[in-house]
Parts: sequence; C-alpha cells; structure tokens
Amino acid sequence: MAFPRVRPSCRHLAAGLRLCGYATVSKASGPREKSSSDPVFQYVGRHRKPNHKVFVWGFSFTGALGLPSFVVPDSGSKKPRKYQLTPYRLETAAQISSAACGYGFTLISSSTKDASKLWAMGLNKDSQLGFQRTQDSRHKSYDYVLEPSPVALPLAEPLQTRVVQVACGRAHSLVLTDREGVFSMGNNAYGQCGRRIVEDEVYSGSHMIHRIRGFDSSVVQVACGQDHSLFLTETGKVFACGWGADGQTGLGHHAVSSSAVEVGGDLAGVQVQQVNTYGDCSLAVSTDGQLFGWGNSEYRQLSSINSPRRLPLEGCGHVVQAACGGTQVAVLNEKGEVFVWGYGILGKGPNLSESSTPEKIPPSLFGRSEFNPSVAVTRIRCGLNHFAAVTDRGELFVWGKNVRGCLGIGSRDDQYFPWRVTVPGQVVDVACGVDHMVALVKSLL
Repeated sequence: MAFPRVRPSCRHLAAGLRLCGYATVSKASGPREKSSSDPVFQYVGRHRKPNHKVFVWGFSFTGALGLPSFVVPDSGSKKPRKYQLTPYRLETAAQISSAACGYGFTLISSSTKDASKLWAMGLNKDSQLGFQRTQDSRHKSYDYVLEPSPVALPLAEPLQTRVVQVACGRAHSLVLTDREGVFSMGNNAYGQCGRRIVEDEVYSGSHMIHRIRGFDSSVVQVACGQDHSLFLTETGKVFACGWGADGQTGLGHHAVSSSAVEVGGDLAGVQVQQVNTYGDCSLAVSTDGQLFGWGNSEYRQLSSINSPRRLPLEGCGHVVQAACGGTQVAVLNEKGEVFVWGYGILGKGPNLSESSTPEKIPPSLFGRSEFNPSVAVTRIRCGLNHFAAVTDRGELFVWGKNVRGCLGIGSRDDQYFPWRVTVPGQVVDVACGVDHMVALVKSLL
C-alpha cells in the first residue's frame, strides 16, 4: 500500500501537531533545605484551567491515529508500528472538544472561533475527510491522510461559528455547528449525506461539503450509522436519512432516503434527549428515561422493526444514555449502572455471549467498593464490537472484541470483563471505532 508524504501545510498547527509522549515528576520523600543545584518544578496555578489532551490507540496503518511515523518511519533504524496497544498522546494546538472514529478514519474538532476548528486523519478514499490537496497537484486529493489535517468548512461566518460535534460512519462524516447547522461529506451512495443521490458519482477527490437542511428547528446532536445518519433537534424530534434496508432509518420502509425526514412510530409526540447508532441499529432515549429502538435485530438487540418502538426494559430504571454497535447494546441509568444485551462479548465473562434481555454489569467492575461506594458510570460508548465506559472519577473501562488492539489494554487479547485503561489524567470522553479509539483527557498537571 503506497502512502503519500505528510502534507507540509499541516505543520503550521502550533509545532505541527507534534508526536510526543508525556513526562512524570517525582516528589522528594520529605522536606529538606533547597540547594542551588536542585531542579525547579513549576506547578499548575489554581486559576489555570486544565487542558484537554488527546490520546489514540489501535490500528495505525490507515493513518487514523494521526501518527505518521508509525506508518512511514522517520529513519531507517525504526520499523513501522502497525498496532498501538496502549494510549499514545497526540499533541494538538487547539483544545479538542469532540472526536469521532469512522471505519479507518478520525475527526477531531475544537469549539474555538479560530479559522481552523476541524481536523481529520486516516482513510479518505471517499473524501470523508474533505478534499486534502496533495503536494504534487492542487487538483488531486490524498487517499490516506497520515496526520491531523485541517478541513475547510464552507462557513458563511467562519470566525463566529463554532463546531459543536462530529460523527463518522463507514465512509461519510457529519459536522454539527452552533450557528450554521449540519455539514456532511463523503460517500452518498445511499443518501446518507442528506443530499440527492447522483448515479455513478465519484467520491474520491470530491470538493463536495453539503449543508443539510429541512429540520423543524436547530440540530443539537448528530449520529452516523454504517450508511445512514440521525439528527436530533432542539425540539426533541429525530430525523434520519440514508440506507434503510434493515429499517435503520426508522422511516417505516426499507428504501433509501436522500433527505432528512422526521422519524415517527412510537417516537411521535415524544421528546428525545439522545440518539445513537453505529452499525445498522438505532436507538433514542427520551427525556423521561424511556428507550426506543429500530433497525437491524438479527443479533437479538431489538424486535425486528423499521419504525421506532418503545423497548420494555425490565429493571433498568430511568435510562439517561444508550449506545449500540454492530451486534450489541448498552444503556446507562440515572444511578450510574450499566446494562447490556445483544450478541458478542457483553462484559459478564466468556459464558455470556447472547442475551435478548438487559444484563446488569456489577458496579464493582467499574471500581465501586466499600471504600468507594459512590463510584458511578457517567458515559457509555460503543464501537462496532466493543464497549467503553467513563466513570465520575475520570477512569476509562473497556471490554469486547479487541480488533487490532483497539481496546488499549496492552495486548491484542479480547476482554470479557470491564478493564481499566491506563491514561495519564481524567478521561472526559472517548470515541470508539472499528479498530481504533480516541480519548479526550483532562490533564492532572
């Protein structure tokens, strides 16, 4: 596989988005008189805000980790690093506030008003990272982008508009802004970008970044499935477009939809607070703690449907978050407890690989004990074949299929119970892909 040289235009991102690790400092065991030869330590002031750092791990050869030296070594003495099995720091110029992992690519964004606010890395054969001009020709775009590269959005007010959230599917991306709505880019063969399908359209090297319209009010959240897209508006309504063969758009049919259409079914009149999808299964959580699902159910995640149905979850309590992958589902309740079902590695050991009803994961597996009785999970995420959970202590736990080292646990073995990932700092959020992950971490220093 031939890779391009790293774009020189990326290097202006404050020291070029350098690749680096992190240093540790040890304190003396007791007080003593300070000498002139002692090292000087500078501690963070109490008024300084901790910055968010970005850590990446998993499969590196698509460029999705944004670490070019892993793919094309800096010198002849170093070998390519195909898998990064533990979190590795990716230094960025801006404070990254949102990240998303697609099938071999990554988007990261900052909520800044600066001109550069969105960066992309990894596989770009369908222009899911936008047009990334090569060094040789201004008319050609890289198929692989090996380090975070700026994406120029067609914004009317580039210095006023902020990027709120990013989402990635199999080969398309969504970018949510606060003032100018939702933008899509990448493969639109099934209308997943919310625009008219053009027969035999060539997506490689495309300049097309489309602003999706037709919503009843401002969009507050976006989610990408494999080849479909979901949108949540501030009025609590859900819209969908794209591939619908498994009912994943929830529009009551199995055809494609090239424009965003409001989802009905049991969601009619319901105010939704969160939507989630990754494969071909879709979920919505209402403000009163109910869960609704539609789409693929061959792995017992749902009852097979092409229109949203309320899922009668026994014993789960008030649901506040939901996450689904290719074959599995997880929900989080207001007590910080996690329930899972579907097919695969569900997190309760090797003997449980399939369940059509929610199974509670013991809170002790997330660190709750008599010494820490109040530990609760605050976020749950799902990749194609694995789960991630973040606790109120800023600790990250993962479990599931360890595809190409995506779990970050130091090995390529599958993980049957939640396992804490060693990250220097407090994890704020995490994005899961097929074979890689990205974590946003609040520095302790």
